[in-house]
Amino acid sequence: MASPILPGSGLGSGLDIGAIVTALVNADKSPKQTQIDSQTKTNTLKISGVGSLKSALTAFQTSLTNLNNPTNPAFQGYSATSSAATTLGVTSDNTAVSGTYSVVVSKLATGSKVASAAFAGGASSAIPSGTLKITQSGVDYNVTIPANATLQSTRDAINSAQASNGISANIVTDSSGASRLVISSTKTGAGTDMVVSGIAGLEIDGTQPMGSNPAASASGAVNGLAQNAELTIDGLAVTSKSNTVTGAISGLTLNLLATNPGTPATVTVATNTTGLQTSIQQFVDSYNTLMNTINTLSKATADADGKLTVSAAFTGDSLPRSLISDIRGALTSPSAGGQLSVLSQIGVMTDGLTGNLVFDTTAFGKTMATSGMSGQVQQLFSGTDGTNGVLARMGNAVKPYIQTGGLLDQRNTNLTSISKNIADQQAALDLRVTNLTATLTAKYNAMDLLVGQMKATASSITSFFTSLNAQKSNS
Repeated sequence: MASPILPGSGLGSGLDIGAIVTALVNADKSPKQTQIDSQTKTNTLKISGVGSLKSALTAFQTSLTNLNNPTNPAFQGYSATSSAATTLGVTSDNTAVSGTYSVVVSKLATGSKVASAAFAGGASSAIPSGTLKITQSGVDYNVTIPANATLQSTRDAINSAQASNGISANIVTDSSGASRLVISSTKTGAGTDMVVSGIAGLEIDGTQPMGSNPAASASGAVNGLAQNAELTIDGLAVTSKSNTVTGAISGLTLNLLATNPGTPATVTVATNTTGLQTSIQQFVDSYNTLMNTINTLSKATADADGKLTVSAAFTGDSLPRSLISDIRGALTSPSAGGQLSVLSQIGVMTDGLTGNLVFDTTAFGKTMATSGMSGQVQQLFSGTDGTNGVLARMGNAVKPYIQTGGLLDQRNTNLTSISKNIADQQAALDLRVTNLTATLTAKYNAMDLLVGQMKATASSITSFFTSLNAQKSNS
């Protein structure tokens, strides 16, 4: 910031005016500047601490989400494998039991795909306005076709209106340039064939196949009618409208990927002790990482003299204590139902000195020696309804802190407001320093000018009397 202090000594007084003004201004500025610097350091530390804590909580929540992934659960009580993973996938839940099964897939479930009659004008062919009705399984899905529509804009209207219902459309153009509107559905199984009506030229009976060499005027189902999946499990016939078969084998979900006639796939279900132990250790490690971060952000550290005087971002703050209390409350709450209700039953204990978790694998092994414990461990962590397991409860405990507009966002907003206030204080202090410097400089310069004038007058008087004395001496 520019200073009006003039360098060097005053011409009249000989005093170092610049040094005097600087000393006076610094004496006035120092207490407030020290306060501002201290507030800035503390507030910056807290803002950084909020960011670090939110990152740690987000990482912890991500870990919980991954461990509780419903499509690939880490806490599978039983490990289900398929001898032909490219044709048959398999997953298990906590109701599965050990065993082997021979599965033959003869048909996959398919959905409805229908094609309109050919339009010689291609994708730009004119389509009458009105309401296009797509009927499937007794349900009507209506699409409004506006005036001046074309085959292409009709396709776009179907996709926009019916994407959420699993219905999509496209245009297929043959070598002659004629185009057909082809409508597909993600719904599978017999009885899901689509029928299209309401717009002239786009009337399609999807319950009738078009055949391998359809005439230009023909419309109907392509690639055959929708059908159920057909398979046998240990020789027992099973049908399914979907290629994801649940309930056929208790505790298992079969994912049909391809047919395998004559080549049975063997599904094996075994206790997943090793996988469960690995997942429990991952959970313990994730928890301890979070707790270590919270402690680092909360505890004061020793200075060079060994005294606990260097504050951390949350030293003396109630927020970390509330957070730890919420997390530990979720950790120790009994789970719903089952033979296992608390983590100590599987060897997960709290260290009395550090507060971290320790995993006693020997105790875990003893628990797992009891028949049926694999499914109970899965239930302990994953719960019975997606909300009452350890993983879900702990995820809900940290959610209020890291969600958008949550406790940490609110704290960060307050700290940002404090930063602005500190900046305003600094600006006001800088302005005061500038004005005080200008005022003192003007005063001392005026004093210096007056002293100079007085010196000049004194010198003139002295010269006058000296001259008068000299005249007297000569006379």
